[in-house]
Amino acid sequence: MLSYDPIAPNSDSNQAQETVKLLTLSAAQIDVILQDSDLSVNTLTESFTDIVKSMQMINNLLLSLEASDPRNEALACCAETKEKIQAAIIAFQFYDRMQQCLQHVTSNIRGLSKLVESPSKVYIPSEWEEFKNQIRSRYTMESEKMMFDAILQGKSIDEAIAIKNACQVSSSDKVELF
Repeated sequence: MLSYDPIAPNSDSNQAQETVKLLTLSAAQIDVILQDSDLSVNTLTESFTDIVKSMQMINNLLLSLEASDPRNEALACCAETKEKIQAAIIAFQFYDRMQQCLQHVTSNIRGLSKLVESPSKVYIPSEWEEFKNQIRSRYTMESEKMMFDAILQGKSIDEAIAIKNACQVSSSDKVELF
């Protein structure tokens, strides 16, 4: 009777190959949605650029007119629109951060796939340490590093997210205006 050891490689099994295929599928799905969303965001960016130009022209024309109640109301409307455009720019920055995070995820999935599919590396602790160090080195925000560290210390997802959120509140990882 054959016994099954879940830690040792099993030559009769293709579990590693199947895992690699599913990880690759996940990375491909994320890449596709990022590419598709880039098209939409580029269209929005161009639209907002045109709106800003038009609003500036309207504002300049209004400033050239004699002072009147309608002129002042129109100038106030221009100022309100400018604030809304600035809010949209903040949303674009948030999208940029999300895109960067998803690019890290796809990179991590690809790296994990390579590690899992390589029988000469998958059971070597130093290979896993190297891979984890590569992942952590990609993070640019301290809150990301803290969440990564929390997960590797065995904390739950909820605990790691709470740690990340607490770090963001107390640091400069917040979205900034440019």
